[in-house]
Amino acid sequence: MASQLHDHHQLHFVLIPLMSPGHLIPMVDMSRILAQHGVMVSIVTTPLNAFRFSSTIERAVESGLSIQLHQLQFPSVEVGLPEGCENIDKLPSRDLIKNFFHAASLLQQPFEQLFDSLQPLPSCIISGRNLPWTANTACKFKIPLIFFDGMSCFSFSCTHNLMVSKVHESVSKFESFVVPGLAHQIELTKSKLPENLNPSSQSHLKKVCDHIRSVEHEAEAIVVNTFEELETEYVKEYKRVKGNNVWCIGPVSACNKLKLDKAERGEKASVDEKLCLKWLDSWEHSSVVYACLGSICGLTTCQLVELGLGLEASNKPFIWVIRGGEKSQGLEKWILQEGYEERIKERGLVIREQFINEKLVVEVLRIGASVGVEAAVTWGLEDKFGLLMKKEQVKDAIQKVMDKGTQGEERRSRARELGEMAKCAIEQDSSGFEFLVKSAPVRLRTEQRRCGGSVHLRQACAKLNELRLGMGR
Repeated sequence: MASQLHDHHQLHFVLIPLMSPGHLIPMVDMSRILAQHGVMVSIVTTPLNAFRFSSTIERAVESGLSIQLHQLQFPSVEVGLPEGCENIDKLPSRDLIKNFFHAASLLQQPFEQLFDSLQPLPSCIISGRNLPWTANTACKFKIPLIFFDGMSCFSFSCTHNLMVSKVHESVSKFESFVVPGLAHQIELTKSKLPENLNPSSQSHLKKVCDHIRSVEHEAEAIVVNTFEELETEYVKEYKRVKGNNVWCIGPVSACNKLKLDKAERGEKASVDEKLCLKWLDSWEHSSVVYACLGSICGLTTCQLVELGLGLEASNKPFIWVIRGGEKSQGLEKWILQEGYEERIKERGLVIREQFINEKLVVEVLRIGASVGVEAAVTWGLEDKFGLLMKKEQVKDAIQKVMDKGTQGEERRSRARELGEMAKCAIEQDSSGFEFLVKSAPVRLRTEQRRCGGSVHLRQACAKLNELRLGMGR
């Protein structure tokens, strides 16, 4: 299929992800999917982020895919960040998130200088929606912009409906209210809402979110790493709000067929792969708990200690992935002083390494259990909130998830069912085509208000629409 597009009208997509694992990893996957269908792809990022997935891109290029990797220097020191701090997961303190987004905004000028030299002429920009300045760049070069949204459609629907209805603004902190306009009855309290839904908040994150919303209409489409069967009603809601130009492209992780590609998504784990597999093989199928809070987890040491104690008290075998770096030093000290690894060595493996989403997993998809935390913590202020989750709550949640009775089996059955749906979403037919991003058809607006109906725009839209129709179910 890659050989179909070798004339002078070669489509050339430029991808620039936000420097965060939740954007970089799926957008690198997306680049390979696009390239597998004849599109030339340029990924633009910073040196340390490029290093994380350079071997994956090298293998893709060796296999015949047309992918280029371009690097921009990240102005860490200029904005008060430590040298080499080029990803959100490397921030030593969340107080520095303002500096990070400032540095990201300073990439616009070097990005445009690079953009001007790219050959063939780029046909489209796919940008992390947290880089709103790319809307100006797309306008300047008169090409369409597609935003990548790393959140779920359910999360968007909840947030949007609250912002429109403002129902949360008339209740007290712990008073329950129903989010209006949803397919499910979702109850929340103001204490469980993210900071950007607090109308009086002066946090920098709220200002960033407000800026993003102010330019979203400039994008021709939004792509989301989900699939329609996972959250059908909320995909419809997202499309209704955004004028139908929302395309489910997931799960893009399924493009990783090679063992190395799977193992190298994100940063390399510190545990020996063979040791880990040997340990897993020593336990009964479906009996091990996997606990991982992600690479930008901001829980305090006392909260992480409670998580560890809850895992221990559950009496279930478990793998606990711990974020490395300065933020985990307190936890590492506790593990050493308390002899934690020695206590759990027979059934525990420690690997160093938001409420709306909880509602999706627990109440909508029905595949998880809540630990019962009653208040959200403002990003960067975790140390001021004390202990919100106790080991007993962790233990109870694990027992519910691992329950051998009817409820536990229903959760596991539902998870398996969703897994099969995900496979169906990416497997087109017996010929075994890999899943293609349906981000495409980018609908031309009347007279192309921004892009002037350029030849490259029409070619990009036509080809993307052709691919969608040819590969869609």
